[in-house]
Amino acid sequence: MDGILIINKPKGMTSHDVISRLRKLYHQKKFGHTGTLDPDATGVLVVLCGKACKINQFLADTDKKYIAKIQLGYSTTTDDIHGDVLDRKPIDENFDFDSVISSFQGPCHQRVPMTSNKKVNGMKLLDYQRKGLPVPEVYQDVMIYAIKPLEDLSFEIACSSGTYVRSICRDFGPLTNNLSCMASLVRTQVGRFTLSQAQDLDNLANGEKPVLYSIRSVLDHLPMIAYPDIHAIYQGKTIHLDTDYDRVCIVENKEPIAIYDRIEEDIFHSKRGLW
Repeated sequence: MDGILIINKPKGMTSHDVISRLRKLYHQKKFGHTGTLDPDATGVLVVLCGKACKINQFLADTDKKYIAKIQLGYSTTTDDIHGDVLDRKPIDENFDFDSVISSFQGPCHQRVPMTSNKKVNGMKLLDYQRKGLPVPEVYQDVMIYAIKPLEDLSFEIACSSGTYVRSICRDFGPLTNNLSCMASLVRTQVGRFTLSQAQDLDNLANGEKPVLYSIRSVLDHLPMIAYPDIHAIYQGKTIHLDTDYDRVCIVENKEPIAIYDRIEEDIFHSKRGLW
């Protein structure tokens, strides 16, 4: 079973739980995902199956879309409603939701939630928190391509990979004289893959055929080259190529078998075998 499987992750499961269930369902060890989704979030989880587990670092189409809802009145340790309450404050409704939420669009220097997998000195922030240690403040630069206000303190967001929507929900509070956190989150798109393409785990368990997208289809940003001495590719040898690209995908019978990077001039070395 090789290719890309799109799963609609249910609430209450970790991304690793999804992988474990797929391993048991298909009696195959090689499954992985392209980006963690919080246990209480739902939506698109891109799963790499079999040989596709080797291509994660080469994927270019990783931007994401979400629908989220903000909770006012308190802040939490996790920046969502499932964490321990840190502080409470009466809700101030004297603000223009559309204007404030739209102000997040553009480049964003974002403080990472304390409960996250982001590492500092080799340890995840959530592990600092679990051990009762002071949690370092970590910031990262992300891009909010578009953000659209919806009803009932909800919004739709298109953002770069690595964006924490929980941070946006948390940071909304101080801009409106409130405390806030995230109430709910649905990931509606990862790159080209949308929620309409996602399959439910229960349906797969009940016999629904898995829809697998090809490895070639998600490497379409790379030039595909059929190298004449295919044995040299399988042996991982350095090769000569006449191309303007610094990274290429070598194919055999139109199927990707290796990623090659330029060393210098026309000399390329094997970055990763895909067989």
